[in-house]
Parts: sequence; C-alpha cells; structure tokens
Amino acid sequence: MKKAILYSAVATFVLFGCSDTSLNIIGAEKQVETSLQTGMSTKEDAAYWYSGKAEITSFKLEQVRYGEIHEGTAVFVFVTEPFSPTNFVKADQPSPSDVSVLKLNQTRKFNTGIYPDSIMTSSFLPFKQGDHSIKVSLSSQEWCGHMYMEVRKQKTKNFQVDIDSYFEGESKQGYSSALALMEDDVWTMIRIREDLPTGKISMYPSLLAARLLHIEYKPYACTASVNNKGTSTFYTLEYPELNRTLKIEFEQAHPHKIIAWTETNNSGFGSAKKQLTTTATRMKTITSDYWNHNSVADSTLRKELNL
Repeated sequence: MKKAILYSAVATFVLFGCSDTSLNIIGAEKQVETSLQTGMSTKEDAAYWYSGKAEITSFKLEQVRYGEIHEGTAVFVFVTEPFSPTNFVKADQPSPSDVSVLKLNQTRKFNTGIYPDSIMTSSFLPFKQGDHSIKVSLSSQEWCGHMYMEVRKQKTKNFQVDIDSYFEGESKQGYSSALALMEDDVWTMIRIREDLPTGKISMYPSLLAARLLHIEYKPYACTASVNNKGTSTFYTLEYPELNRTLKIEFEQAHPHKIIAWTETNNSGFGSAKKQLTTTATRMKTITSDYWNHNSVADSTLRKELNL
C-alpha cells in the first residue's frame, strides 16, 4: 500500500489504546467510509475493527509446564492502532510513514506449585498489508526471574532478534535471522486475512514456545492445514522436528473470533518427559475502550470476563 494511503488510514482510524491524552474519536460511519475509499478493508472489517473499542476475550487455561498441567487464565486483546515502523512503537504523533496495525496482546497467567507465572506476547501485524508483524515481543515473569525477547522486521528483509534473560547463556543481542512466517502472526491473520498459509512451509514457533521449551528461535519445517467442521474452522500447525502441534479453533463467520486452542508438545525432564496438551477454552468476549476504564468501579468488567 502506498504511503499516502497509509497516512490517510492512520489519520482517520483513531482507535488508540492505552493513551494518556484525550483523543477526538470521529464517528464510526466516517471511519468505515474512509476505510473503503482507501481500500484498507471490507465494510465488515472497517465497522468492527475501527469502532473505537478493543475486543477482549478471556479463556480458561490448562497450561503444560514441568511435565504437568496447571490451571490458569489467558486473555486476548485485539485493537487497531497506528504504528511507527522506524521507532517500533505506537505512534503518538501521526506521520506519513505510520502503518495501521492490528495489535494482539496475549497474556497467560498460571501457578506452578508455590510460584506464579505471567507471560505476555505483543504482535503488530499491518492491517491487510504484508505477511509479517513489524514487531513481536514477549515478557515473562516468575519467582526465578524475568526475561524479555523482541523480534523486529528490518528493511534488509530479515529479523533482528534480542533476548535478555536471567538464564545464563540464553541472552543474545541484535542477531539477524532469515525472514519467514511467524506463528505469533497466525492469530491475527485468522481475524483479518481471507487465506491462511497451508501446506509445507517454514515457520518460526511462537516466542512463548521458544521460551517454555528452551528451543532455538529459528524457522522450522511445518505443515499447515485448514479444516471446517460445523460453524468452526480449525487451523493446525505441525512441527515434526519439535514434536509439537498447535490447533486453533475459530468462528467461520466474521469477525472470526477465536474459540479455543490446543498445544501438544514434550514436557518434563529426562526419562519422565512425555507428550502433554495445553488447552484453552473461551469464557467470554466483550468490546470495550478499556483504557478509559481504570477506576475501582470499573473492576466489575473483570467479573464479566470471569477473571
């Protein structure tokens, strides 16, 4: 998409999350009209994703860790925002170079015995443009320590990867890796793309999988498939080398909301290592301008999400 079109889209679509400033939100009808004029999206997409609110979904989580399954919760927050491809952050001041992205903040919280785990992944996929996020990042906190990982798409058509970790030998700074599809983008592609990658492909596993399984972050051979059943579609990624499978269930009808997912992989130590499956099942979906709901009284919204 041309820069002029991007600028028009960014200047018009003003769903900015987590802002400290008061924003002048234009009417949804005008947003839809401009979206169609620029060729950004279908009328359905424009009306849904540029409504001035985020989509928030809570999931009941059964997370595999240390050879066992631990109960917890996961939350997906989808929201559109203008993104700076040069500074790799949300753009507070509009610029012709800004890109309109669909951001996904994906959190998982669960306890492993006495101590809690909290993991968040953020991805920034251009809306209807390109096959890679401009940036994907992950932060992980638990009582042993914390770690941060970030992948940036470079103009040289590769990724720059930075890892800071409390584990000795795990930190790496600014190394270059080949451009390939990323599993972390699949969730957003499901929401806004007509076609998903299928067949034998090269795919980076999620940053979360790299973190929990302590595997090298690089492209692996992967088989991707799409199957319809009833009103649902199932998208499956199989990694033979990793002995790992991800299956995502989502609604066939627009806007293709995520219903559930499973991740099967080896877990545990030594001879006790075995195949186990993480399961997440949707509890509740709401739309909200959540950044405006930060008072004590707004905590009732968490109850609505069963959190």
